[in-house]
Amino acid sequence: MRLVVARCSARYTGRLTAHLPQATRLLVVKSDGSVLLHSDGGSYKPLNWMSPPCTLAVSAPDAEAAARGVTAVWTVQHQKSDDRLEIDLHEVHHDSSHDLGVDPGLVKDGVEAHLQELLAAQIELLGTGHTLVRREYMTAIGPVDILAKHPDGGTVAVEIKRRGDIDGVEQLTRYLDLLNRDPLLAPVRGVFAAQEIKPQARVLATDRGIGCLVLDYDAMRGVDDPESRLF
Repeated sequence: MRLVVARCSARYTGRLTAHLPQATRLLVVKSDGSVLLHSDGGSYKPLNWMSPPCTLAVSAPDAEAAARGVTAVWTVQHQKSDDRLEIDLHEVHHDSSHDLGVDPGLVKDGVEAHLQELLAAQIELLGTGHTLVRREYMTAIGPVDILAKHPDGGTVAVEIKRRGDIDGVEQLTRYLDLLNRDPLLAPVRGVFAAQEIKPQARVLATDRGIGCLVLDYDAMRGVDDPESRLF
């Protein structure tokens, strides 16, 4: 992994157009080819990024850019689309590379992992006609708990938590943004599933077009029959 702290500006073109004015940021280049730009805030979410497969080329600035103080230009080109991220470096404060080795991945606690297993086996809880694609669908930014097919042919990404809060919705939003860049999966809709979903998380999910599903752990395990309850 390469870490660069630099004063820079950036332009993203392709399916959308975005611009980051000049500021000091952290640039992360991962071994899978992804490039991310972070500010000193915003939790884990980068300001902009390019997911693999992509290539990074470093070039000298043209005369006009050099006159503006640009010392190097990073061009990150996606290999399957016209998406391009161009980063103008003005001043580099830090540049280092680190071998992180093989990561074992996120280890979920017992209940959360079991919820994932149970929902995969009872995928119809998402709605009639849904079919399971796979559990732990790997992306460049982490595994999606469950990937399923909607009966209309679309894709459904499910994020599972014991207690659903805003951070979980933000995590799913990040997955959806990435998955919807893949023409083989798009359109991808999201479902936020948890034993308990906090009101703020439900409001945020609804605002972003993400469905919410409350999971009854005991009923899914077969130790409780919801039909026999008095209340």
